[in-house]
Amino acid sequence: MPIVPREIGITPDLCVGGFQTFFLIAGPCVIESQEHAFFMAGELKQICDAAAVPFIFKASYDKANRSALDSYRGPGPEEGLKILGSIRHELKIPVLSDVHETWQVEKAAEVLDIIQIPAFLCRQTDLLLEAARTGKPINIKKGQFLAPEDMKNVVDKVLSQGNEDIILTERGTSFGYHNLVFDVRSVPIMKEWGFPVCVDASHSVQRPGGRGTASGGDAAFIPHVAQAAIAVGADGLFLEVHDRPAKALSDSANSLNLIDLNGLLATLRKLRRAVFRSRC
Repeated sequence: MPIVPREIGITPDLCVGGFQTFFLIAGPCVIESQEHAFFMAGELKQICDAAAVPFIFKASYDKANRSALDSYRGPGPEEGLKILGSIRHELKIPVLSDVHETWQVEKAAEVLDIIQIPAFLCRQTDLLLEAARTGKPINIKKGQFLAPEDMKNVVDKVLSQGNEDIILTERGTSFGYHNLVFDVRSVPIMKEWGFPVCVDASHSVQRPGGRGTASGGDAAFIPHVAQAAIAVGADGLFLEVHDRPAKALSDSANSLNLIDLNGLLATLRKLRRAVFRSRC
């Protein structure tokens, strides 16, 4: 029988995992401005509400791992968290962002509903422990350099602090240089530990460093990865979404166009129902 992951409470009105429908973590890669972040959050909420898909807004306040020194990183922790907090309060939307260093965690936990550990940092013990101690749900991205079974050690680090509110996110695995591949086996493997598993369909089609001073990507394949994820039992999806992907200040080549989200969600809901009927 398929393993049913534990149900995790994100807010009093939102739970993920368990027998809940799939959830969506979505937004622009980075906060480009307060106006743009509010616009994207509002548009995404409207689309997800209409599709009856639980929604969590994501955007980074500081992209500390950009390819080049002069790449746009975001407004920084202070201003970025202020923007995310305003979105959370005014639009009534749960918010997620990533932390890169231990000193960021305490302030981030005051604002974020979910703290995210970036893929590159998923083995950083001190960062994991500091995030776990907040008691907040933790979304951990599987490093592109790790096999899915290696994430058990990462999970154990968070569990050691008494925090069981864990989401694991598959985001592709390095396949030679400047390429990633999505191994569907990672979903059932990571679900064996009883936590919700999410698939990042945007970074799975990224081409890291493929443009020399920036990453490339194959955004046309995002819907295919998303459908494969739902078909193998993913509990959630993670999508970089932008209203003008070509103008995005980060991850422009692997962002889904906002206008394509409604149709994709409709397809995914049908697929999710078919998968559940086949397993009942």
